[in-house]
Amino acid sequence: MKTLIRLNVNGRARDVATEPTRTLLEILREDLSLTGTKQGCGEGECGTCTVLLDGAPINACLMLGVEAAGHEVTTIEGLADGMKLHPLQQAFIEHGAIQCGFCTPGMILAAKALLDRCPDPTEDDIRGALGGNLCRCTGYQKIVEAVLAAARGVAGSQGGAR
Repeated sequence: MKTLIRLNVNGRARDVATEPTRTLLEILREDLSLTGTKQGCGEGECGTCTVLLDGAPINACLMLGVEAAGHEVTTIEGLADGMKLHPLQQAFIEHGAIQCGFCTPGMILAAKALLDRCPDPTEDDIRGALGGNLCRCTGYQKIVEAVLAAARGVAGSQGGAR
């Protein structure tokens, strides 16, 4: 039996009729066509499904959609402002932090949560915040450099990557 839930996704209220056993990841990708959030391991180990729930990074593959009802969900699609990329997105491009790109949305959202609570992170802060996100291509150094660059750019303008 389907349940009607209201999700606030990327600043917009969305009503979804869903089975109570479906994950937030399934709802985002299949019902809302937000395919930037990736399906990786399905066990919360790789971080490719990372989204922000009320500003905190979570694994969308582990959360039931009904548990997200009434909360603010931010996906990678919600970061850009029209055609203007978020500073983290731009920094990932400029610093070569994207290779295959599969882990990138989750990495960027985990980094955004870090910069929102710690606008001037150390390299260790960044590595800790990204610890739940696996990348098989980059070796992480370019990702860390991109987050540091975004922090410098954002902290100098508004104080926090919003």
